[in-house]
Amino acid sequence: MDDQVIRSLTKWPNVPACYGWLALDRRGQWRMRDEFVQQNNLPGTVIVHQALNEFISRNYACDTEGRYFFQNGPQRVFITLDAAPWIVRMIPGDQETKLLTQCQSPIEPSAALSDENGNIYIVGKISQVVYENVNQATQTTFNTQEKESVALLHDHDLEIFSELATLKEEACSFGGSWNWHGKQLPLDPIHSSELASRFHYVAKPSA
Repeated sequence: MDDQVIRSLTKWPNVPACYGWLALDRRGQWRMRDEFVQQNNLPGTVIVHQALNEFISRNYACDTEGRYFFQNGPQRVFITLDAAPWIVRMIPGDQETKLLTQCQSPIEPSAALSDENGNIYIVGKISQVVYENVNQATQTTFNTQEKESVALLHDHDLEIFSELATLKEEACSFGGSWNWHGKQLPLDPIHSSELASRFHYVAKPSA
């Protein structure tokens, strides 16, 4: 969280929050959604301005209710999540592949999940900023925590993941594992409708 954002919150603590105008899509892109877009259930316009994307990513946080938001100065802009609070890419490196979110934060994976549509989700610990409603006049309400969360794997990386995975078909379901840096991690089924409650996030925050 930027220092200037914290200072603006201290100076103007009661600015009304904004809902529905910003979304995170399935490819980790931030999208602007004006009233027409919201009323017609359209995806919105991808934000391509690099500095603005970086500003949103630096000031991306969640509250204890599981609502994710962008702290735009003194105003809290709650985010509509198309799939999950995080979108993750597999980034090849000189020595090993990394898992990085849309905010360029690393994930330490502990498992993976596959839903009814073949989407892959990475489960693991992510360093994230959490807002706790203690006292809006202080700077101690934002804390960085290592929390278990879930991230949708970008569809461009599904083939890479399939090369790491071993599936075992079972009656009415399947199980399996995948290899990550020499460790065999579980790969389990899940229904997409279960994700939000299991990982404590709100896909469409509202006032």
